[in-house]
Amino acid sequence: MSADVSPVPVRGAVSTAPRKVVVLREEVRADGREADGAPLVRVAAAAVLANPYAGRPFQDDLGAVVAASAEVGAHLGGLACDALDGPVASYGKGAIVGTAGEQEHAVAWLTSTFGDALREAIGGGRAWIPSVTKRGGPGAVLDVPLAHRHEIWVRSHYDAVTVAVPDAPGPDEVVVVVAVANRGRLNARLGGLSADEVEP
Repeated sequence: MSADVSPVPVRGAVSTAPRKVVVLREEVRADGREADGAPLVRVAAAAVLANPYAGRPFQDDLGAVVAASAEVGAHLGGLACDALDGPVASYGKGAIVGTAGEQEHAVAWLTSTFGDALREAIGGGRAWIPSVTKRGGPGAVLDVPLAHRHEIWVRSHYDAVTVAVPDAPGPDEVVVVVAVANRGRLNARLGGLSADEVEP
């Protein structure tokens, strides 16, 4: 008699209570020469969460995490704004899923449900939010891409924030990240649409 290995859907609420939260803030004051204005401040807010799909049979429906992700997007967006301590000019998102999960489990945390909550938390944004996901173990590095929050074609704001959490993700965890910055790169000079030309 063979064991039943049919998928068992994740039902009910997915826990959005993180095992830990990490907020990183960096201030860049020179690049090539002194800053052409205010320093560039980049912030990343990360939550280490349980992956409810880890180690389970393949499931087509990942909707339980998608539904829960709005709360996480709002929370991380708020933390990132608090640490930035000023208006958000650019944003991005990312996730690393542990080795007992699939990359798709990471993506489930970052759909438009998450993105809409993030936009609301930072005070609005019209542009597509750049995103990155991968599988990895504790300490895995994620370069979260940034782009202007109202217009993807503002070249001066193409950037990234590097994030690593030394003890996460564990095999059954996911690290979800929001990244923001207060301006474009220092001394950006490669042309294209400028931030000043974008309607807020």
